[in-house]
Amino acid sequence: QVQLVESGGGLVQAGGSLRLSCSAARSIFRISAMGWYRQPPGKQRELVATITTGGSLNYAESVKGRFTISRDNARNTVYLQMNSLKPDDTAVYYCKASNSFSAYWGQGTQVTVSS
Repeated sequence: QVQLVESGGGLVQAGGSLRLSCSAARSIFRISAMGWYRQPPGKQRELVATITTGGSLNYAESVKGRFTISRDNARNTVYLQMNSLKPDDTAVYYCKASNSFSAYWGQGTQVTVSS
């Protein structure tokens, strides 16, 4: 059963911007943190950014100053604003939600940055 739905991926030129959104189903009990991960072609999945219910933030060094994560707790939605995009940002981006029992993943959305 699909419990996380991502949107906002696409193709953009280097230097451009995209905004990703992810909505979690209310059936996921007491979400404590949400975040974004990505998997470039031929590489392992890696952390991009996370945010807790209390607002604590964590970013990968490669995206600091360019990406911003935010969360609407009332709507169970997390966003990723991506600015100054680089070809190295090309990847499938996955949304993640966590609670005390498990981690839940979205299906992924493709982001392609051309040079």
